[in-house]
Amino acid sequence: MKRILITGALGQIGSELTLKLRELYGIDNVIATDIKKNDSEAALGGPFETLDVTDGKKMVEIAKKYRVDTIMHLAALLSATAEAKPVFAWNLNMGGLLNALETAREVKAQFFTPSSIGAFGPSTPKDRTPQDTIMRPTTMYGVNKVAGELLADYYYHKFAVDTRGVRFPGLISYVALPGGGTTDYAVEIYYEAVKHRRYTCYIDKGTYMDMMYMPDALNAIVDLMEADPAKLIHRNSFNVSAMSFDPEEIASSIAKYIPGFKISYDVDPARQKIAESWPNSLDTTAAKEEWGFHYEYDLDKMTEDMIDKLRQKFHYRISG
Repeated sequence: MKRILITGALGQIGSELTLKLRELYGIDNVIATDIKKNDSEAALGGPFETLDVTDGKKMVEIAKKYRVDTIMHLAALLSATAEAKPVFAWNLNMGGLLNALETAREVKAQFFTPSSIGAFGPSTPKDRTPQDTIMRPTTMYGVNKVAGELLADYYYHKFAVDTRGVRFPGLISYVALPGGGTTDYAVEIYYEAVKHRRYTCYIDKGTYMDMMYMPDALNAIVDLMEADPAKLIHRNSFNVSAMSFDPEEIASSIAKYIPGFKISYDVDPARQKIAESWPNSLDTTAAKEEWGFHYEYDLDKMTEDMIDKLRQKFHYRISG
């Protein structure tokens, strides 16, 4: 039975991944950690420890206390926030990752951390971006992600740590609020559509980015971690994605379920610049061939589910 330590467990991915893993492996076998505790189910529904990931000593202590055999390192500053605080982002993202890898090495744990489409840059091929291609990001977040992929590869080759990871696109969820990412508009737009039937978008029309619905992202993590290690070639950098769209297309999808929905634009130059440096679409062949990556939700199926879940979540506001 796996005993899993999750850092950043109260963030966008972690708040849902923690619950999914507790269902799969047992409540007491999934230890959630974050820098502060809140009143979420992830924090209160099972083992929880307060952890600043820049404190490597405490991370090791927690891993040994719970005798973990798997570490999922999610704690990180996201793209737009990282660009506003680049030095802080480097110290948190890279320092935390190094501590997590060292902890995995010391306790001999399997290791997962997500990379991102942010690892690519303006010189990367934009359409069906290959698994193996030029990676010259122009953001601190992207630099962190490229360095993180290489560092995880290093720990696999140098210390035989079973490191694994994916390059996530923008992730869309009705559970956790956006947390400072460039692709967050694709979450905000659903919230505003349900509450106000309109949305002012900070990303310009015609800007395509890859996206994935959170249930598919969580399944991808579990499938990769359960995959036969002998079949993994890329290990820490698998392209994964479910769809690619621009703001106009997501708005059209929403209008099918919320008639009268309107989108307008007030472009944020900083986030627009980041978005334009990223791919339009990813080639996910390697993930499919090496560990059977697949997804269930396309744009319209995701839209229907997002709107249904958010209407339940905000029922008191809508009916009031």
